[in-house]
Amino acid sequence: MTLLANGTVALVALLHLWFLVLEMFLWTKPYGRRTFGLTPERAEATRSLAANQGLYNGFLAAGLAWGLWAGADGYPVKVFFLGCVIVAGIFGAATAHRKILWVQAVPGAVALGLVCLTAH
Repeated sequence: MTLLANGTVALVALLHLWFLVLEMFLWTKPYGRRTFGLTPERAEATRSLAANQGLYNGFLAAGLAWGLWAGADGYPVKVFFLGCVIVAGIFGAATAHRKILWVQAVPGAVALGLVCLTAH
């Protein structure tokens, strides 16, 4: 069960690394604009906001990686950062796009549930 929990945490961390790449480096590129439904003008106008958002996603990924790296002692770190992922996903779904709930909050909640099940 621990392997499944850690694998799910790693998947959430990789998702957030991908969000970092999308928001920091691909935002104004055709793929990024298509992903977020942006016109070239809107993408350019919001470029710095997206980069900032991407940086925060990178911090979430780094925190989850830290929790994994710490092994059994990383339990509270994983719980904290997965909680942050879930809150960010719920907020994003409420304020930006409902799809964020499924792409960010639900995977975070599944990972958190699995991590909690493996607590000793």
